Amino acid sequence: MPANRSRTERWRECMQQIADRQGGLELSLDRPQDQAAPDLVWRVRVLQINAGDIVVEAPIAVGKAIDLPGGTLLVGGMTIGQNRWMFRTEVIRAERVGNTPVLRLRAPESVERCSRRSFYRMSTAELHLPSVECWPLMNPLTAIPAEIACRAHARMALAAGGNVLLEPPSILPDVGPSFKAKLANISGGGAGLVIERDDAAAVDRTRQLWLRIDLRPTVIAPIALSAKVAHSHIDSAQNLYLGVAFDFSLHNEHKQFVTEQLVAYVERMRHQTKAA
Repeated sequence: MPANRSRTERWRECMQQIADRQGGLELSLDRPQDQAAPDLVWRVRVLQINAGDIVVEAPIAVGKAIDLPGGTLLVGGMTIGQNRWMFRTEVIRAERVGNTPVLRLRAPESVERCSRRSFYRMSTAELHLPSVECWPLMNPLTAIPAEIACRAHARMALAAGGNVLLEPPSILPDVGPSFKAKLANISGGGAGLVIERDDAAAVDRTRQLWLRIDLRPTVIAPIALSAKVAHSHIDSAQNLYLGVAFDFSLHNEHKQFVTEQLVAYVERMRHQTKAA
């Protein structure tokens, strides 16, 4: 039996490998593919694998657990080395293990291997990763006025009734030349960014970034914030993967705003999915 097929059929062993290494799965809301919206992908740690279910940490939005009640449909993904598999699942129920909020997920009936050219697509689902505009942040203190402008911009959008998708404010911190990325996943206090190899040179030795995450039309205004580069590696397609930690050390007030926007994304997507 070919190795790829064998691994696909033995998905439970692959997932156990991830759990043993204290690794994570990626989860996103399962939604109709005709909806023109980006998919936020949460990276969550696998805690337990049972015969009929999987227990994972609940997705976290900058310190706040995301509310995903029983019956919520999800698309899952797991990666080992250069290989990735996707599957459909649903939340059986939300629980707590000690002080940790967790989700009990229905074990998938099958998983499907993704090709390297379509790393976020299987035959019945495709994830559309959000766009992120990035700049090297030269002076972190200059990010504070830009973050204040970001919040004011969002309030302006809400005051307009929430039906107008506003362009981001023109104010920027002290930054270098911009480059593009995709938001591969988000975790409790940071995110994973994928930068195509043609743009990877722009990152150079940058350790501090200014990010503008575009979740429109689900969130009506882009979310801007600063982040620190925690680690990086080259993926199977020779693209650069950056792991970044959101940085609120100089302006903690902005943390609540970012949390609110991420929670609002989930609530609106769940509402749209139910209405579809």
